[in-house]
Amino acid sequence: MLQKSSRGISRLFIHATIITVNLSRDIILDGALLVRGNRIVAIDKTETLASDVDESTEIINCTDKIIIPGLVNTHAHLAQSLLRGLAEDLPLHSWLCDAVWPLEANYTEEDGYTASMLAIAEMLKTGTTCFLEAMMTHRSGLDNVVRAVEETGIRACLGKLIKVVETNPGINMRDARDCDVEAMSIHSALQARQAHHGSCGDRLHMWFSAGTPRGSPLSAHSLIGETARAHNIGLTMHCAEARKDLYIYREAYDCSPFQFCQDANLTGPKSVFAHCVHLDLAAGDFDILRASKSTVSHNPTSNLKLGSGVAPVPDMLAAGINVALGTDGAPCNNTYDMFREMHLASILHGGVRESAGLITAYQVLEMATINGARALGLGDQIGSLETGKKADIVVVAPNGIGSGPWDPSQVLTGGMDPVTTLVHSSGNQVDCVMVDGNILLSQGKLVNMKERDWVDRARLAIQGIRKRSGIEARAHMEVQYR
Repeated sequence: MLQKSSRGISRLFIHATIITVNLSRDIILDGALLVRGNRIVAIDKTETLASDVDESTEIINCTDKIIIPGLVNTHAHLAQSLLRGLAEDLPLHSWLCDAVWPLEANYTEEDGYTASMLAIAEMLKTGTTCFLEAMMTHRSGLDNVVRAVEETGIRACLGKLIKVVETNPGINMRDARDCDVEAMSIHSALQARQAHHGSCGDRLHMWFSAGTPRGSPLSAHSLIGETARAHNIGLTMHCAEARKDLYIYREAYDCSPFQFCQDANLTGPKSVFAHCVHLDLAAGDFDILRASKSTVSHNPTSNLKLGSGVAPVPDMLAAGINVALGTDGAPCNNTYDMFREMHLASILHGGVRESAGLITAYQVLEMATINGARALGLGDQIGSLETGKKADIVVVAPNGIGSGPWDPSQVLTGGMDPVTTLVHSSGNQVDCVMVDGNILLSQGKLVNMKERDWVDRARLAIQGIRKRSGIEARAHMEVQYR
């Protein structure tokens, strides 16, 4: 399904506004970017690069368009793309126990493949070129997800869930997925890494996904952390998402969330902790995150929809913690659109704290690009537009009525700022997406996938999952269907 290799192909993007997200925060007006094979080989003014290319180079005119690094989604659940609308208006723990987990436990055959293709299609269409799968469950099927990554051409870190059965009778968190606990072991995760890490031309990396501790022994979680460190494996975990989680850390382990993570060897430069809404600042959680160089994946839409609260992201950034951005899954967000997430992240905290501009649009763009790349151990390869980096590139066309009067020729004379224009834009304005030098989206259309086919397959898949699980969408009492 994936188009032929980019090896040997040269493409020159010209007349663009290029937001490099490099250390100098350079923005090049009327800029050009030259890609050869899967690498960026030059970035400069259009007049400089366009005058020195041979006839074999493909020219892509980006007049009035903005080029950015590919977006990095550091917390996504691909299998949940089939569950859109089936777990509405529920708080986190009920949402998990009564809807999402029973549904996930009833995937069969190619359901996980269909779900992955559906989610990846949406991510590519909205500018995401790399993602971290936060909790790949057994029933979604490892081979299903790997197949989807290989065929679509996206870049991915796949966190295979390592499940620890809870043993604390005082914490009632029924998990329907425990029927597969033997298939979600450290051993199985290591086997998956051996089979798939570095495959798809090194676009696919295998990670550990540690189950959230809710009363299970510290020693079991320590073994996950120790194994990850011994093999230099990236690790991700949901942490302190709901207020009740903070209570569980205190009651079950007599410590703060990140005292637990530190004691269990879960923290580190390739550790991504999702949500982190309810941390214990007095116990030094910020200090542990910063000192260990761990990353927080901020998921504002999910946290608001599930009523979990608002993570103290302005304080994290001020403390020097690496904060990235994620969408979470479809049933707690309804989309995998990182543009929506950037927009919300840039305005949410100012509203909560009654301080406009508390987090700038540029900071949010960094969270969605270079901060995410660093979190995945890929900061030297992707996340910014620089010579020598891999060609993961997104072209946005903010030319519709909703972006007017955006005009790049007016930027230097006080016109609309390109970063603000971009962050408060919409994923449906993504025009072109390149991953590893391959164009996967052109003029807003997927190059290698028929969208309608995957929507139709998703409809059939969810019918079977609902039937097997017995889970239905909650009825809205205020409406009457006729």
